[in-house]
Amino acid sequence: MAEELPETPEESPEEPIKQRKNGLYPGVSDELAESMKSGWADTELRDLEPIAQVAETAARRAALSARFPGERLVVPAGNLKTRSNDTDYPFRASVEYAYLTGNQTEDGVLVLEPTADGHKETIYLLPRSDRENGEFWLSGQGELWVGRRHSLTEAEKLYGIPASDVRELADKLREATGPVRVVRGYDAGIEAALTDKVTAERDEELRVFLSEARLVKDEFEIGELQKAVDSTVRGFEDVVKVLDKAEATSERYIEGTFFLRARVEGNDVGYGTIAAAGPHACTLHWVRNDGPVRSGDLLLLDAGVETHTYYTADVTRTLPINGRFSEVQKRVYDAVYDAQEAGIAAVRPGGKYRDFHDAAQRVLTERLVEWGLVEGPVERVLELGLQRRWTLHGTGHMLGMDVHDCAAARVESYVDGTLEPGMVLTVEPGLYFQADDLTVPEEYRGIGVRIEDDILVTAEGNRNLSEALPRRSDEVESWMDSLKG
Repeated sequence: MAEELPETPEESPEEPIKQRKNGLYPGVSDELAESMKSGWADTELRDLEPIAQVAETAARRAALSARFPGERLVVPAGNLKTRSNDTDYPFRASVEYAYLTGNQTEDGVLVLEPTADGHKETIYLLPRSDRENGEFWLSGQGELWVGRRHSLTEAEKLYGIPASDVRELADKLREATGPVRVVRGYDAGIEAALTDKVTAERDEELRVFLSEARLVKDEFEIGELQKAVDSTVRGFEDVVKVLDKAEATSERYIEGTFFLRARVEGNDVGYGTIAAAGPHACTLHWVRNDGPVRSGDLLLLDAGVETHTYYTADVTRTLPINGRFSEVQKRVYDAVYDAQEAGIAAVRPGGKYRDFHDAAQRVLTERLVEWGLVEGPVERVLELGLQRRWTLHGTGHMLGMDVHDCAAARVESYVDGTLEPGMVLTVEPGLYFQADDLTVPEEYRGIGVRIEDDILVTAEGNRNLSEALPRRSDEVESWMDSLKG
């Protein structure tokens, strides 16, 4: 990795090169500085088309404007975060900002400034690197180091929003008058400029509104989620084809195999891949993925591809590593499958959000009582929640630009709410018998099973976006056979 020329704290990239001498930048002569200023072709992109979702982002901003008339609204993308020393984590813009603009670049800020008839929209971005003062090659974030940025003119064409230089925004916000709201937690500099103008309560109302706005997906979002799921299905197929290699290495071979699909067809994985073999499947968020992969054990693979527009799938399959379920593995798997079937059947417009969880939990409880693992009757077990020793978690969540989407929504709008067409959620019951659980027969210990699919609520009922991936135990075995053959 190339090493940058050192920067000094008292000098910024915008200062002229002549002020960066006396040994601060060895080798930067006046002649080199002058050479680097000129001789560059015009690279302005003049035939850009707007992004695919430009109409949808405009409609989202209009809804936001209508909800908060007369108020200045500030939505930052966020800044780069240091991974180690002088290297940064890959940047991912805040969901609120990306949802409203479609832009994904660091340091961006969307500002809606109140007017007599609504709001004036401006997207504040870093402009092209300045070649006159050397910023493009002397700054660690100059374009020579990290790649070309869109010009402000290009950005206006892409996103359908007037664009301005973000470096001027903090001063403008300090001078602003009237009520202001900001989405917190992404840009400390922007928040500092608004310290005396905002309140936590009012800012939380903005965050909640933007979370609840994502509960019902538009057609563009549904299409992106289907793309994410389709790529995820192919990623699961990739994994099955290399299980023999994973057995020779570790769970990380599985993680890496799926990641390749995510990076080739999408932006990234939507969350840390859970590649949990054997008893690791009983750890709900096992992301260390450093354990052995053994024939005769189960593999719980919980993974999702994230599209270039940030929409993620979230799918889980529990697979027999050698291609065949043992008798007890099949018993547990089939119970989870039946519970998921009951949960999916409960997903319908007008139904309560909690219905699919209750339906799945009832099936699992019936099986636990039937197997003698907990004393019935079923109603008693459900009332006391005794089944949760082995079911552990809720049966699903909203899905979208966050894997656990709409997390800031009010309880009455989400978990106590009613399902509507356009909502997308996961249905993912599971049974987990910990390796050290002495309350169950030894044959169950170390078995963990979860089956998860991404379900779209439709006007008629629901549609399983991930139905291309087999679920029934016999279908799973046949599918694995076909891929290994």
